[in-house]
Amino acid sequence: MPVVGGLDIHRAQLTFDYVDLDSGEVCRGRIVPADREHLRQWLGRFADRWEVAFALEGCTGWRYVVEELQRAGIEAHLAEPAETAARRGPKRRAKTDRSDAQLLRELLLEGRVPESWIPPQPVLEARALVRLSKDLLEERTGWWQRVHAGMFHMGAPVLQVKTMSPDGRGRMSEAQLSPATRTAVAVGMSQVDRLTADMVRLREQIATISRRQPACRALQAVHYGVGPLISVAIWSEMGDTRRFHSSDDAVRHAGLDVTVYSCDGRRTGGRLARQGPVVLRWALYEAAVYAGRSSSPDHPYFLQVNNRLDGQLALLSVARKLARRCHHTLRGLGDQVLAAAA
Repeated sequence: MPVVGGLDIHRAQLTFDYVDLDSGEVCRGRIVPADREHLRQWLGRFADRWEVAFALEGCTGWRYVVEELQRAGIEAHLAEPAETAARRGPKRRAKTDRSDAQLLRELLLEGRVPESWIPPQPVLEARALVRLSKDLLEERTGWWQRVHAGMFHMGAPVLQVKTMSPDGRGRMSEAQLSPATRTAVAVGMSQVDRLTADMVRLREQIATISRRQPACRALQAVHYGVGPLISVAIWSEMGDTRRFHSSDDAVRHAGLDVTVYSCDGRRTGGRLARQGPVVLRWALYEAAVYAGRSSSPDHPYFLQVNNRLDGQLALLSVARKLARRCHHTLRGLGDQVLAAAA
Protein backbone atom coordinates (compact mmCIF):
# COMPACT_ATOMS: atom_id res chain seq x y z
CA MET A 1 0.00 0.00 0.00
CA PRO A 2 1.58 3.35 -0.99
CA VAL A 3 -0.13 5.23 1.89
CA VAL A 4 -0.96 3.80 5.33
CA GLY A 5 -2.11 5.86 8.28
CA GLY A 6 -4.05 6.21 11.49
CA LEU A 7 -6.71 8.69 12.60
CA ASP A 8 -7.46 9.55 16.24
CA ILE A 9 -10.95 10.98 16.71
CA HIS A 10 -11.92 13.76 19.10
CA ARG A 11 -14.70 16.33 19.08
CA ALA A 12 -12.27 19.22 18.62
CA GLN A 13 -9.86 17.70 16.10
CA LEU A 14 -8.86 14.65 14.10
CA THR A 15 -5.20 13.73 14.56
CA PHE A 16 -3.59 11.97 11.60
CA ASP A 17 -0.35 10.06 11.16
CA TYR A 18 0.39 8.45 7.80
CA VAL A 19 3.39 7.25 5.86
CA ASP A 20 4.05 7.24 2.13
CA LEU A 21 5.56 3.81 1.56
CA ASP A 22 7.13 4.84 -1.75
CA SER A 23 9.12 7.76 -0.35
CA GLY A 24 9.15 6.83 3.33
CA GLU A 25 7.87 10.28 4.27
CA VAL A 26 5.78 10.45 7.46
CA CYS A 27 3.15 13.18 7.80
CA ARG A 28 1.52 14.17 11.09
CA GLY A 29 -0.98 16.85 11.97
CA ARG A 30 -4.53 17.75 12.86
CA ILE A 31 -7.77 18.43 11.05
CA VAL A 32 -9.53 21.30 12.82
CA PRO A 33 -12.45 21.48 13.37
CA ALA A 34 -13.42 17.82 13.37
CA ASP A 35 -16.39 17.77 11.00
CA ARG A 36 -17.41 16.14 7.74
CA GLU A 37 -16.68 19.16 5.54
CA HIS A 38 -13.09 19.72 6.71
CA LEU A 39 -12.33 16.00 6.63
CA ARG A 40 -13.60 15.79 3.05
CA GLN A 41 -11.36 18.69 2.05
CA TRP A 42 -8.35 17.09 3.71
CA LEU A 43 -8.94 13.74 2.02
CA GLY A 44 -8.73 15.52 -1.34
CA ARG A 45 -4.94 15.23 -1.12
CA PHE A 46 -5.27 11.49 -1.84
CA ALA A 47 -7.45 11.94 -4.94
CA ASP A 48 -4.68 10.84 -7.31
CA ARG A 49 -3.25 8.13 -5.05
CA TRP A 50 -4.04 4.42 -5.12
CA GLU A 51 -4.14 1.87 -2.31
CA VAL A 52 -4.64 4.31 0.53
CA ALA A 53 -5.70 2.85 3.90
CA PHE A 54 -6.44 4.37 7.28
CA ALA A 55 -7.24 2.80 10.65
CA LEU A 56 -9.35 4.41 13.35
CA GLU A 57 -10.84 3.32 16.65
CA GLY A 58 -14.53 2.47 16.95
CA CYS A 59 -15.34 5.32 19.33
CA THR A 60 -18.00 8.02 19.05
CA GLY A 61 -17.67 9.79 15.71
CA TRP A 62 -16.31 6.86 13.73
CA ARG A 63 -19.33 6.66 11.43
CA TYR A 64 -18.89 9.91 9.53
CA VAL A 65 -15.12 9.38 9.30
CA VAL A 66 -15.59 5.92 7.76
CA GLU A 67 -18.25 7.23 5.40
CA GLU A 68 -15.94 9.97 4.14
CA LEU A 69 -13.03 7.56 3.77
CA GLN A 70 -15.17 5.19 1.73
CA ARG A 71 -16.56 8.07 -0.32
CA ALA A 72 -12.99 9.06 -1.23
CA GLY A 73 -12.17 5.47 -2.23
CA ILE A 74 -9.92 4.94 0.79
CA GLU A 75 -9.82 1.61 2.63
CA ALA A 76 -11.10 2.03 6.19
CA HIS A 77 -10.18 -0.27 9.09
CA LEU A 78 -12.24 0.07 12.27
CA ALA A 79 -10.27 -1.01 15.35
CA GLU A 80 -11.85 -2.38 18.53
CA PRO A 81 -10.82 0.16 21.25
CA ALA A 82 -10.17 -2.25 24.14
CA GLU A 83 -8.07 -4.64 22.08
CA THR A 84 -6.21 -1.73 20.51
CA ALA A 85 -5.25 -0.46 23.97
CA ALA A 86 -4.10 -3.96 24.94
CA ARG A 87 -1.85 -4.17 21.90
CA ARG A 88 -0.14 -0.95 22.93
CA GLY A 89 1.67 -2.93 25.60
CA PRO A 90 3.06 -1.47 28.83
CA LYS A 91 2.70 2.31 28.78
CA ARG A 92 6.15 3.88 28.97
CA ARG A 93 5.12 7.50 28.49
CA ALA A 94 2.08 9.73 28.54
CA LYS A 95 -0.65 8.74 26.10
CA THR A 96 -1.43 11.47 23.54
CA ASP A 97 -3.53 11.89 20.41
CA ARG A 98 -0.36 11.72 18.30
CA SER A 99 0.74 8.48 19.93
CA ASP A 100 -2.72 6.99 19.39
CA ALA A 101 -2.66 7.86 15.69
CA GLN A 102 0.87 6.48 15.39
CA LEU A 103 -0.13 3.24 17.11
CA LEU A 104 -3.02 2.74 14.67
CA ARG A 105 -0.70 3.36 11.74
CA GLU A 106 1.86 0.86 13.07
CA LEU A 107 -0.79 -1.80 13.74
CA LEU A 108 -2.15 -1.38 10.21
CA LEU A 109 1.34 -1.70 8.72
CA GLU A 110 1.93 -4.87 10.72
CA GLY A 111 -1.48 -6.31 9.90
CA ARG A 112 -2.40 -6.43 13.61
CA VAL A 113 -5.44 -4.15 13.70
CA PRO A 114 -8.19 -5.75 15.85
CA GLU A 115 -10.84 -5.39 13.17
CA SER A 116 -14.42 -4.46 13.99
CA TRP A 117 -17.26 -5.02 11.56
CA ILE A 118 -18.36 -1.92 9.63
CA PRO A 119 -22.12 -2.32 9.07
CA PRO A 120 -23.79 -0.97 5.94
CA GLN A 121 -25.94 2.14 6.23
CA PRO A 122 -29.36 0.37 6.57
CA VAL A 123 -28.04 -1.58 9.56
CA LEU A 124 -26.60 1.56 11.14
CA GLU A 125 -29.90 3.39 10.69
CA ALA A 126 -31.89 0.55 12.25
CA ARG A 127 -29.38 0.31 15.08
CA ALA A 128 -29.75 4.01 15.84
CA LEU A 129 -33.56 3.72 15.98
CA VAL A 130 -33.48 0.72 18.32
CA ARG A 131 -30.96 2.33 20.66
CA LEU A 132 -33.04 5.49 20.76
CA SER A 133 -36.12 3.42 21.59
CA LYS A 134 -34.35 1.78 24.50
CA ASP A 135 -33.10 5.15 25.77
CA LEU A 136 -36.63 6.53 25.71
CA LEU A 137 -37.89 3.44 27.53
CA GLU A 138 -35.31 3.84 30.28
CA GLU A 139 -36.06 7.55 30.64
CA ARG A 140 -39.80 6.87 30.87
CA THR A 141 -39.18 4.21 33.52
CA GLY A 142 -37.14 6.74 35.47
CA TRP A 143 -39.99 9.24 35.48
CA TRP A 144 -42.43 6.54 36.55
CA GLN A 145 -40.17 5.65 39.46
CA ARG A 146 -39.98 9.32 40.49
CA VAL A 147 -43.78 9.55 40.49
CA HIS A 148 -44.20 6.41 42.61
CA ALA A 149 -41.40 7.44 44.97
CA GLY A 150 -42.99 10.86 45.53
CA MET A 151 -46.36 9.33 46.30
CA PHE A 152 -44.86 6.74 48.63
CA HIS A 153 -42.95 9.48 50.44
CA MET A 154 -46.28 11.18 51.19
CA GLY A 155 -47.87 7.94 52.39
CA ALA A 156 -50.26 7.64 49.46
CA PRO A 157 -51.90 4.19 49.15
CA VAL A 158 -50.69 1.75 46.53
CA LEU A 159 -52.60 2.32 43.29
CA GLN A 160 -53.20 -1.39 42.59
CA VAL A 161 -53.66 -0.39 38.93
CA LYS A 162 -51.37 0.74 36.13
CA THR A 163 -50.15 4.31 36.41
CA MET A 164 -51.12 5.05 32.80
CA SER A 165 -54.68 3.72 33.11
CA PRO A 166 -57.67 6.03 33.74
CA ASP A 167 -58.21 4.36 37.13
CA GLY A 168 -54.58 4.90 38.05
CA ARG A 169 -54.65 8.58 37.11
CA GLY A 170 -57.92 9.02 38.99
CA ARG A 171 -56.47 7.57 42.19
CA MET A 172 -53.37 9.73 41.79
CA SER A 173 -55.53 12.85 41.63
CA GLU A 174 -57.42 11.79 44.77
CA ALA A 175 -54.27 11.04 46.80
CA GLN A 176 -53.42 13.41 49.67
CA LEU A 177 -50.20 15.04 48.48
CA SER A 178 -48.41 18.22 49.42
CA PRO A 179 -48.48 21.03 46.80
CA ALA A 180 -44.84 20.44 45.86
CA THR A 181 -45.34 16.69 45.52
CA ARG A 182 -48.51 17.28 43.48
CA THR A 183 -46.48 19.45 41.11
CA ALA A 184 -43.73 16.83 40.92
CA VAL A 185 -46.27 14.10 40.11
CA ALA A 186 -47.93 16.24 37.44
CA VAL A 187 -44.58 17.06 35.82
CA GLY A 188 -43.53 13.42 35.97
CA MET A 189 -46.71 12.19 34.31
CA SER A 190 -46.44 14.84 31.60
CA GLN A 191 -42.95 13.58 30.83
CA VAL A 192 -44.26 10.00 30.75
CA ASP A 193 -46.95 11.03 28.26
CA ARG A 194 -44.44 12.85 26.08
CA LEU A 195 -42.02 9.93 26.02
CA THR A 196 -44.83 7.46 25.35
CA ALA A 197 -45.94 9.45 22.29
CA ASP A 198 -42.35 9.57 21.00
CA MET A 199 -41.96 5.82 21.57
CA VAL A 200 -45.15 5.04 19.64
CA ARG A 201 -43.96 6.99 16.60
CA LEU A 202 -40.49 5.49 16.81
CA ARG A 203 -41.72 1.92 17.14
CA GLU A 204 -43.89 2.36 14.06
CA GLN A 205 -40.70 3.00 12.08
CA ILE A 206 -39.03 -0.02 13.67
CA ALA A 207 -42.07 -2.20 12.93
CA THR A 208 -41.88 -1.17 9.28
CA ILE A 209 -38.27 -2.37 9.13
CA SER A 210 -39.19 -5.66 10.83
CA ARG A 211 -41.88 -6.34 8.24
CA ARG A 212 -39.73 -5.55 5.22
CA GLN A 213 -36.26 -6.84 6.13
CA PRO A 214 -35.79 -10.58 5.35
CA ALA A 215 -33.58 -11.30 8.36
CA CYS A 216 -36.02 -9.67 10.78
CA ARG A 217 -38.90 -11.67 9.31
CA ALA A 218 -36.88 -14.89 9.65
CA LEU A 219 -36.04 -14.18 13.29
CA GLN A 220 -39.69 -13.58 14.14
CA ALA A 221 -40.86 -16.67 12.26
CA VAL A 222 -38.40 -19.08 13.86
CA HIS A 223 -37.76 -17.91 17.43
CA TYR A 224 -40.39 -17.78 20.16
CA GLY A 225 -40.53 -14.44 21.97
CA VAL A 226 -38.90 -12.44 19.17
CA GLY A 227 -41.25 -9.70 18.00
CA PRO A 228 -40.82 -6.64 15.75
CA LEU A 229 -38.66 -4.56 18.12
CA ILE A 230 -36.54 -7.46 19.35
CA SER A 231 -35.96 -8.81 15.83
CA VAL A 232 -34.65 -5.46 14.58
CA ALA A 233 -32.48 -5.12 17.70
CA ILE A 234 -30.90 -8.57 17.24
CA TRP A 235 -30.44 -8.14 13.48
CA SER A 236 -28.89 -4.67 13.70
CA GLU A 237 -26.52 -5.57 16.54
CA MET A 238 -25.50 -9.05 15.33
CA GLY A 239 -25.51 -8.21 11.64
CA ASP A 240 -23.71 -10.56 9.29
CA THR A 241 -22.86 -13.48 11.57
CA ARG A 242 -20.72 -15.10 8.89
CA ARG A 243 -17.87 -13.09 10.41
CA PHE A 244 -18.12 -15.28 13.54
CA HIS A 245 -16.25 -18.59 13.56
CA SER A 246 -18.94 -20.27 15.65
CA SER A 247 -22.00 -19.59 17.78
CA ASP A 248 -19.65 -19.24 20.78
CA ASP A 249 -18.38 -16.03 19.19
CA ALA A 250 -21.96 -14.77 18.90
CA VAL A 251 -22.52 -15.37 22.62
CA ARG A 252 -19.22 -13.65 23.37
CA HIS A 253 -20.17 -10.74 21.11
CA ALA A 254 -23.37 -10.29 23.12
CA GLY A 255 -21.41 -10.26 26.40
CA LEU A 256 -23.39 -13.23 27.72
CA ASP A 257 -20.37 -15.49 28.15
CA VAL A 258 -19.19 -16.28 31.68
CA THR A 259 -15.70 -15.15 32.62
CA VAL A 260 -13.65 -17.00 35.22
CA TYR A 261 -10.43 -15.81 36.85
CA SER A 262 -8.03 -18.51 37.99
CA CYS A 263 -4.65 -17.96 39.63
CA ASP A 264 -2.48 -20.24 41.78
CA GLY A 265 -5.22 -22.77 42.23
CA ARG A 266 -7.78 -20.18 43.26
CA ARG A 267 -10.83 -19.70 41.11
CA THR A 268 -13.39 -16.92 41.45
CA GLY A 269 -17.06 -17.35 40.68
CA GLY A 270 -18.03 -16.74 37.07
CA ARG A 271 -19.68 -13.48 36.06
CA LEU A 272 -21.10 -12.23 32.79
CA ALA A 273 -18.52 -10.56 30.61
CA ARG A 274 -20.91 -7.71 29.66
CA GLN A 275 -18.54 -6.83 26.82
CA GLY A 276 -20.48 -6.00 23.71
CA PRO A 277 -23.65 -4.22 22.62
CA VAL A 278 -25.88 -3.45 25.60
CA VAL A 279 -28.94 -3.40 23.35
CA LEU A 280 -28.21 -6.91 22.09
CA ARG A 281 -27.99 -8.30 25.63
CA TRP A 282 -31.20 -6.51 26.53
CA ALA A 283 -33.02 -7.85 23.46
CA LEU A 284 -31.93 -11.45 24.06
CA TYR A 285 -32.90 -11.23 27.73
CA GLU A 286 -36.31 -9.74 26.90
CA ALA A 287 -36.96 -12.55 24.43
CA ALA A 288 -35.80 -15.11 27.00
CA VAL A 289 -38.41 -13.84 29.49
CA TYR A 290 -41.07 -15.51 27.33
CA ALA A 291 -39.49 -18.87 28.22
CA GLY A 292 -41.40 -18.61 31.47
CA ARG A 293 -44.62 -19.26 29.55
CA SER A 294 -45.83 -22.82 29.33
CA SER A 295 -46.28 -22.45 25.55
CA SER A 296 -42.59 -21.70 25.04
CA PRO A 297 -40.47 -24.53 23.57
CA ASP A 298 -37.77 -23.57 26.11
CA HIS A 299 -40.12 -23.81 29.09
CA PRO A 300 -38.93 -27.28 30.24
CA TYR A 301 -35.29 -26.14 30.07
CA PHE A 302 -36.20 -22.94 31.92
CA LEU A 303 -37.87 -24.93 34.71
CA GLN A 304 -34.92 -27.31 34.93
CA VAL A 305 -32.39 -24.51 35.45
CA ASN A 306 -34.79 -22.58 37.66
CA ASN A 307 -35.22 -25.54 40.01
CA ARG A 308 -31.50 -26.27 40.07
CA LEU A 309 -30.27 -22.66 40.42
CA ASP A 310 -32.68 -19.70 40.21
CA GLY A 311 -34.91 -17.84 37.79
CA GLN A 312 -32.37 -15.16 36.87
CA LEU A 313 -29.73 -17.67 35.85
CA ALA A 314 -32.39 -19.64 33.99
CA LEU A 315 -33.27 -16.60 31.89
CA LEU A 316 -29.59 -15.93 31.14
CA SER A 317 -29.15 -19.55 30.07
CA VAL A 318 -32.12 -19.27 27.71
CA ALA A 319 -30.73 -15.95 26.38
CA ARG A 320 -27.44 -17.69 25.53
CA LYS A 321 -29.28 -20.48 23.72
CA LEU A 322 -31.29 -17.87 21.82
CA ALA A 323 -28.10 -16.04 20.82
CA ARG A 324 -26.76 -19.26 19.30
CA ARG A 325 -30.00 -19.93 17.43
CA CYS A 326 -30.17 -16.38 16.06
CA HIS A 327 -26.56 -16.73 14.94
CA HIS A 328 -27.44 -19.79 12.87
CA THR A 329 -30.61 -18.19 11.50
CA LEU A 330 -28.78 -15.09 10.31
CA ARG A 331 -25.85 -17.11 9.00
CA GLY A 332 -28.16 -19.32 6.97
CA LEU A 333 -29.61 -16.34 5.11
CA GLY A 334 -26.36 -15.66 3.30
CA ASP A 335 -26.29 -12.31 1.50
CA GLN A 336 -29.97 -11.76 2.26
CA VAL A 337 -29.09 -10.96 5.86
CA LEU A 338 -28.00 -7.46 4.79
CA ALA A 339 -30.64 -6.93 2.12
CA ALA A 340 -32.36 -3.57 2.19
CA ALA A 341 -35.90 -3.46 3.53
CA ALA A 342 -38.14 -4.03 0.51
